[in-house]
Formats: sequence, C-alpha cells, structure tokens
Amino acid sequence: MSSPQLEKETEEKQITHDLSYNHDLDNNDNFSPDDEWLVYDTRTDDGGIPESPRIEKVNLKTGEIKVLFKVENNGPWGPGAGAVSYSPKEKAVVFIHGLENSTKENPYQQWRRTGVIIEDAKPNVPIYVDARDVTYPYTPGALRGGTHRHEWSGDGRWIGFTYNDAILKALEDATGVKKNLRTIGVSKKIKSVHVDKNAENVSGEWFSALVVRVVPEPEPGSDEISHAVSDSWVGTHGYRRTDGKMQIARAFLGTVVDKNSKPIPEVFLVDIPDDITKPGEYGPLEGTKTEFPMPPKGTVQRRLTFTANTKFPGCSGVVRSSPDGNSLAYLAKDEKGIVQIFLLSPTGGKPLQLTEHESDVSGNVRWHPDGKHLSYVCNGSIMLCQTGNAPFKDRFQTLTTASKPAPTNIVWALDGKTFAFNRPVKDENGKGTTLQIFVKSYTSK
Repeated sequence: MSSPQLEKETEEKQITHDLSYNHDLDNNDNFSPDDEWLVYDTRTDDGGIPESPRIEKVNLKTGEIKVLFKVENNGPWGPGAGAVSYSPKEKAVVFIHGLENSTKENPYQQWRRTGVIIEDAKPNVPIYVDARDVTYPYTPGALRGGTHRHEWSGDGRWIGFTYNDAILKALEDATGVKKNLRTIGVSKKIKSVHVDKNAENVSGEWFSALVVRVVPEPEPGSDEISHAVSDSWVGTHGYRRTDGKMQIARAFLGTVVDKNSKPIPEVFLVDIPDDITKPGEYGPLEGTKTEFPMPPKGTVQRRLTFTANTKFPGCSGVVRSSPDGNSLAYLAKDEKGIVQIFLLSPTGGKPLQLTEHESDVSGNVRWHPDGKHLSYVCNGSIMLCQTGNAPFKDRFQTLTTASKPAPTNIVWALDGKTFAFNRPVKDENGKGTTLQIFVKSYTSK
C-alpha cells in the first residue's frame, strides 16, 4: 500500500479572521458530525475568562459564525465557559461551565465547574451533564467538585472528563494534608440525578462516577497513583480483550512513585463496566467526608508502561487510541533522550517506537480516522506518520510549512479529508496576536 500524499495544489485556508478575540480549538474534537462546522471557545491568551465568553462554531465553506452559548453577566472571576467538543453522533457540543454563583471571593476554580451540553438547534439552553452535590449526605451519580476536558465516546453514549474534588480541597485547606488530587471520571446518559437545590449544587441529566483511584502518597515502587490526566477513550467502541470481548475503557497518564520516591508519569488503562451505578470494593460511589467518590463495581485499573528504571523515565502527551482500539499512542524519550511517539497495545506488552526524528516531537498527537497514520507537531510543522515496518523516511511526511510559533490543536474531520489547527495571527499593529483557525485538505492517493 502506498503512503498517502497531501494534495499539492491545496494550501491551508484561514477560516476565522476577527483579531479581537481567540478562536481556541483546545486539542478537542471540534468537527460537527457532518464535518461542516468547527466549534471553539473564546478564552484569553492565558486561558483566562474574557469579558463575554462564548462557544461559537464556524462553517468551513462559508466562514459563517454562529454563537451556540454566551455567558451573560460574566466577571473576571467567572463563571466562564470553554474547552468545547462536538458529539460524533449528534449535533450537540459539551464544554466546561463555571458555577453560576461565581464571585470575586468564590471564583471559578478546578473544583467549581460542571459539564454543559448545548444542542445546535437550541442555542443558550444549557443541559447540565454531571450533577454536583457538596452537601452531606452526598448523592450516588453526583460528584462534589469540578469536571474538565469533556470528551464524547466514539458511539456518543459516554462523556469522559478529568476531575477535582471540592470536599477534599476544603479538607486539605483545613488540615494541610494533601488531598486535592486530579483524577478521571465518566458520565453516561442512563438517568437524571437530582440533588438538593442550593447555590453550590447542580442537578444533572447524566449519571456520573469516578473510575480512577488516586491516593495522596503512593507506595514507592507500586502501581498506586497520585495524579491521573491526559485521558481519552480507547477505540470507537472500546478494545478487544484477550478473551475476545469488547471492553469500554479510558487510557491515561498516572503518576506513580519510583523506589526513590520520585514521581513518574506512566501509561495506564481503566476498564469501565457498562453499569456504573453499583458501588465497588473501595467505597461508595458518592464518596465520604474524607475520601473521594470511589469507582463502580467492575472497574479495573491497569498499568501499561514501566519506564521508572529506564535511562529516561516517564511518559507525556495525551494518550490517544486508534479507532479500532488496538493501539495506544503516547510520547516518551527514546534511547537518545529525544521525545518520540510510541505505540502500545491496550492489553499490554512491549511498546513500539513509531517516530525516529532527530529532535523532539512537541505534541498534538492525533490519529487519522483511517487508523493507519498519526499526525503531530515536530520542528514547527504538522507531520503525518504511517504505522508499519517500512523505513521511517518513507513513512512520514510534512503537512504544513514550518512556523514559529508552531501550529497547535490539530483535529481531523470525521471523514479524514480535512484537518484543522490553530495559528496565532498578529493584529494590524503587529503587537498582539490572537488564535485563529486554519484548515487544510488531505487526500490519500
């Protein structure tokens, strides 16, 4: 099979042009199910909250912009909105929304936010995904903090996210004992979760649970983790286990502690049961006054990489799965100390080094929808590398001209014929820059 080639006659096209605000793709899933629109947020350069935060979408062909959601009466302390992704199946988006009662004294925080869905046909009508209950007794199916980086599963039935807990943050502040840890959860549209109404509580339309167990002080040399991030769904419909059955799962980076008590990010995977409403062995789904909400029955957390004793320990980047679920991609240093892309089966085994560049792969690793190529940024360009055993020089190609700063936030259309990304564009005076969206066509020959 010959390697796909970029259409030489097609140049990258800028599709947003208003230099007064950012159009941030934020490394999410931004194409609409019909590949006609791209969704983005308008956050400030430092990730802060603009005067009038919006979730917008732009039409790839016409450049038309539509506002899907606008935060009214916003302040520098919130509530704010951002980090938006499209559903792969429905014309609906999900994003972060800070709590409505955000004030200067009690602002938007990692542990004070929720996930909100907006349907294209109903702009500015928020559907709250994850319920939030910070008043004891807590509620199964609700969380007690803030969700972030929401991602639809390939079949549209689940939403995954990272999470920080408000109850444990308050306990940490009161005791000085480390409790404010980041972990990972999921929501599934199986039933609404209603909680006692007050300024800090939110009822949700989906049932939510944390699926990764973190501990403040992992045992040195063990598989216990204190931090879980950089997560994504495994496969469009999960991965095939060794017994032949398909399994829903999320892959992520978990921070272990080596024998010398040094923190090391490693690749992990968590198998998620289809029924997340039953409590597991570690405690109640809703948590307690001193402990996190605990994973549902049937949740299995597994470590996949063991770099702690290598010359260059640690993994990085968002762990990304091929569409068929057979391969996970992540970043790590090779034997020369250069950051490369590595591939690994979700069932474990020896990692395979995919790229062989002479300088670091800087990130933005994404699979092409064909499952045979990965795009990423290296040397200021977006590149594409084919999987397989051919020599590396025959497997990779450069898709965009090198620039400084480099393009960011690569995302592929669902049909694989177009990719989009962010570039900073200078204003008329050449002093300030804003993130604008560019697209480029791609075809295999």
